[in-house]
Amino acid sequence: MANETQPIDPDGDPYWAGAAEGELRYRKCGACEASIFYPRAICPACGAPDPAWAVSKGAGSIYACTTVHRAPPAFADNAPYTVLLVDLDEGFRMMGGLAGDANVAVGDRVTVTFREGPDGRPAPYFTPA
Repeated sequence: MANETQPIDPDGDPYWAGAAEGELRYRKCGACEASIFYPRAICPACGAPDPAWAVSKGAGSIYACTTVHRAPPAFADNAPYTVLLVDLDEGFRMMGGLAGDANVAVGDRVTVTFREGPDGRPAPYFTPA
């Protein structure tokens, strides 16, 4: 089971292609300028179709963080680990893991990197800036 890979949503294919190249991609609405993450084919702010893809610089500030001690099966070997919600400088919020065991707090600056996730795809992790 752990070696099976779930199908990827076609709306998210460019995100995963970027992640494989070490790029954090998001969508930007050409009509209202909203930054959109997770990738969607329609702007959630104004309903405009087909927002453009953009590449984030990957820098942001921690909005929230928690350490997981009782993990779901796919992550059990990694527990304890820290999960972050990060406000990226481009104006969207996303979740990722903390790379390493640094002490972090809300408001700390971080940058994104990608590591192999439990399903073999690259997953976003953050390191202190």
